[in-house]
Amino acid sequence: MIGTIVNTATIIAGSIIGSLLHRGVKEKYKEVLYTGLGLASLAIGLNATISHFPQSEYPVLFIISLALGGIIGTALDIDGRFKRLIDKIKKDGNGNHRLADGLATAILLYCIGPLSMLGPVISALKGDHTFLFTNATLDFVSSMVFASTYGIGMVLAAPVLFCWQGLFWLVAHVSSTAISDALMSELLIVGGLLITGSGLSLLNLKDCKTLNLLPALLVPVIWFLFRFIV
Repeated sequence: MIGTIVNTATIIAGSIIGSLLHRGVKEKYKEVLYTGLGLASLAIGLNATISHFPQSEYPVLFIISLALGGIIGTALDIDGRFKRLIDKIKKDGNGNHRLADGLATAILLYCIGPLSMLGPVISALKGDHTFLFTNATLDFVSSMVFASTYGIGMVLAAPVLFCWQGLFWLVAHVSSTAISDALMSELLIVGGLLITGSGLSLLNLKDCKTLNLLPALLVPVIWFLFRFIV
C-alpha cells in the first residue's frame, strides 16, 4: 500500500504548507502547477492506453465501454451532480467559507476519479504505483490550495482518502485471482483514456466531463463476468 501511504502523506504535507500561506497561493502559481500536472496526466494516460493495446483481446471493447459508460454517466448526470454538490457546499448562506464545507469539497475531489479509484487496484495486482504517485502530486497541490483558504483542519481529509483507497486495494488484493491480465489490460486502456481526459481538463483545452465516463470502467468487468458465466 505504499502508493496510498504516499498519497495520504502528500495531503498531510500539502495541508500543513498551505495553512502557513495565510494569504493563499497566488493565481499565477496555481496556473503553472496545474499546467504541469495536466501535461503529466496526458503523458501517463496515453502511455497506459497505448502500451496495453497489443495485449487487448477485444480491440473494440474500449470504444463500446466509453460509449455505453458515457451514455449511462450522462443519463445519471454524474458530472453535473458532482459540480452542483461542490457549488452547494462551497459557501454557507452568508457566503462565508467554513471548514466543514472545505472538507466535503476536498474529500470529493480527492476520492472521485480514475487515478484514485484505479490506482489502488493496479498497485495491489501489479505493484505499479505510477497512478497513485501521480494522484499524490495532484492532491499535494490541491491540498495546499484548500488549506491556504480553510486552514489546517483540511488535514482531516487524509484519513478519509486512506480508507477509501485502502478499500479498493484490499478488495483487489483479496480477489486477485478473479482479475485476469486480460481484464486489467482492458481496464488500463479505458482508465488511461479517462486520465487523458482529466489532463485535457486541467489544461483547460476541453472539458471532457470525465466523471460521466466513469461507468465505462464497469463495462469490461461486466463483459468478462458474462464470458465467465457463459
